[in-house]
This record gives sequence, C-alpha cells and structure tokens, in this order.
Amino acid sequence: MGRIILSITAIITLISIVVLAAIPPLIMGGMINQSVQFDTVYKSSDYGIEATELSLMTEDGYQISAFEVEVQSPKAVIIFISGIHNPSVTAFFGHAKMLSENGYASILYDMRAHGKSEGDVISLGHLETLDTQAVVNYIGSKEKYSELPIIIFGLSMGGAVAINSIGQIPELSGVISISAYSSWEDVFIENMVSAGAPKMLTIIQKPFVKLYTVKKFGLKTANIYPEKQIKNLGNRPALIMHSTEDSQIHFSNFERIIAQAPSHVETWTRQGDYHFFTTDFLQPENDKEYAQRVLMFLNNHFDD
Repeated sequence: MGRIILSITAIITLISIVVLAAIPPLIMGGMINQSVQFDTVYKSSDYGIEATELSLMTEDGYQISAFEVEVQSPKAVIIFISGIHNPSVTAFFGHAKMLSENGYASILYDMRAHGKSEGDVISLGHLETLDTQAVVNYIGSKEKYSELPIIIFGLSMGGAVAINSIGQIPELSGVISISAYSSWEDVFIENMVSAGAPKMLTIIQKPFVKLYTVKKFGLKTANIYPEKQIKNLGNRPALIMHSTEDSQIHFSNFERIIAQAPSHVETWTRQGDYHFFTTDFLQPENDKEYAQRVLMFLNNHFDD
C-alpha cells in the first residue's frame, strides 16, 4: 500500500510539474513570438522637427530602425525606447521636440521585433540591451557627439530596457524610466493574481516563468532584469517614475526596483492609473509639471 501511495504521489507531482512548466509558453507564446507592426506611426514633420532615419546593426546581427533628431551644439543625446506592443517609438517625437527646444539631441529606436526593426521574438528586456548598445556605438562614432553625455529614456518595457541598459552599458550617463517592471516574472505573476489565480498557484508558478525566459533567451540573460541591474548604476543620475494605481505594471514593481537602487536615485510618483505617466504623452509640454520635472532632471545633471 505504501508503494502504491508513493507511486501515485510521484505521478501527481510529475504531472503538476509538467502542467506548471507548460503554462508560461502557452500564455506568453502569442505575446512574444511576433513582430509588432504598429497601427499608428507618427512623423517628425507632424511636430515641426526634422528626423533622419537610421538603420543600425546589433552585435548579434539585427538591423534596428531608429530616428535621429539633431540640434546645434547639443548638451547631451537622449535615447528613447517604447513599450512591449505599443506605441511606436515615433510617439516620442513630442518629447524629442520639447528636448530639442532645450538643447538636447535625440535618437528614437524601435526595439528588435518592433516596427521596421528586424526580429520575430520580443525578448522582454533580456536581449534588447544589445539594441541600445548599437545606438550607443553609433553615437560614439560621430564627432558631433564627442564626449557628450548619453541618457537612456524608456516607457513600460522600454523603461525596463532602459534600466537594464544602464546596468550593462558603461557609456550611458543617466537613465529616465517610466512604469518599468522589476522583472518579467514579477509582472507575469501579478497579472495572474489580478486575473483571479490563487496566490499559492502564482507562488509555485514563478520559478517556471523564470525557467522559460532563461531557456528562451539564454543563460547569460538570467540576471538581466531591472531589480538586479539597478544595482550597477553606480553614481550615475537616474529618474524613475510610476503611478500608484498602474493597472498594467503594478506599483510594487517600482517599489522593488527602488529598494535595490542607490540612495541618490530620484523618484516621482503620481496618484492614479497613469501607465504613460504624463497626462499628454504625445504633447508632453502640455503637462507642465511633467515637462518641468524631466527638464529639471536633465538640466541639473547634464547642462554644463
């Protein structure tokens, strides 16, 4: 009888492990195994600025689409990146205009598997740091940007990539991040809870999500997530923003990141559900408090 019970227990355990291991690819597969084509792509001319379209090569062989907005005698160069499925990075042209009027050049790039950038798998921030590195390499190759600070500015998944990038790329001088997740498994599990999954199931599920991403993107990416990478910031400036009732990436992600961040990191939170944080993302100057806070951060640290 004991052997029978032991055998049944072993079978149930094995089945449970198989089911738990199957959940992440079943849920995430359609989300990440795709090339995102945007319904809306904005033009720089819509904002009264000029942008040069670039095609940059990553070290692992992907062509990355980007747009360069130049200014005379720039104070710094800002790299913009957007979210997992929307919007197109061209939605940042309003930010680029605002910053160009204040002396900052910009490069906006679509991550791999987004827009015109090559790729058919969204890497959830684990490999997109290589896309950022391609932009940094381009900036470093241009005499006009010689010795200028480079600041990475991201939204949502792009906010996570921004933090991961500054943790991995020493040439970056600062970071601005909006609504970033602390790790993909954190946001995955929290969204399971929001959907009504039992808490015990989500606790058991979490390591299987991590196992799936490591298998998908490689063992070397296991530590490429914001809660870990923020520790590599050193003394470089950072501004991290999140709204308290964010329904897409819970506020607890912000709390976990800040708990691991150096003490000098600047934070700004807003009450309510503002995943894009500003009240007018396309025309950020219309949100005067937001515009002033972003410009104050840049001017305090990068306006010599």
